[in-house]
Amino acid sequence: MAELAAAEDAIAAGKAERALRLEWSKSGSAAMDLLLKRGRDALEVNNTEAAIEHLTALTDHAPDFAEGWLTLATAYYAEEMFGPAARALERTLALNPEHFGALQGIGAIYDNLERPELAYEAYAAAARLRPHDEELDAALERLRRDATGWKL
Repeated sequence: MAELAAAEDAIAAGKAERALRLEWSKSGSAAMDLLLKRGRDALEVNNTEAAIEHLTALTDHAPDFAEGWLTLATAYYAEEMFGPAARALERTLALNPEHFGALQGIGAIYDNLERPELAYEAYAAAARLRPHDEELDAALERLRRDATGWKL
């Protein structure tokens, strides 16, 4: 996280982020890693039903594995099941409070629910942990006026 926060440009930030994501994807169990891979593979081909099945099994068997919860939240979000997605993201953050992907996911949910103040707050928290992210910067700029009001 320190390397990501200190990144001087997008290339350095991307390298640090990839290393973090790789580390976060290790459950410590080959069987749980396989369930995560199957869930991600199903998401990649838009088979969210299979993804939810694999990832629910993963979170049932490895409830302390934050990345399993994040990926389950992604599957729920793809199905526009925002309540279950939010609960999975809350669990992710309870296990890993610095998970910028979970914060960005919460921002996306609030954004979809047209709650600009809460979306802005979540995106800003993610941006503090994940500098040099053009997608986050664009979301913050788009929401700034609705979230923070007009400056005279």
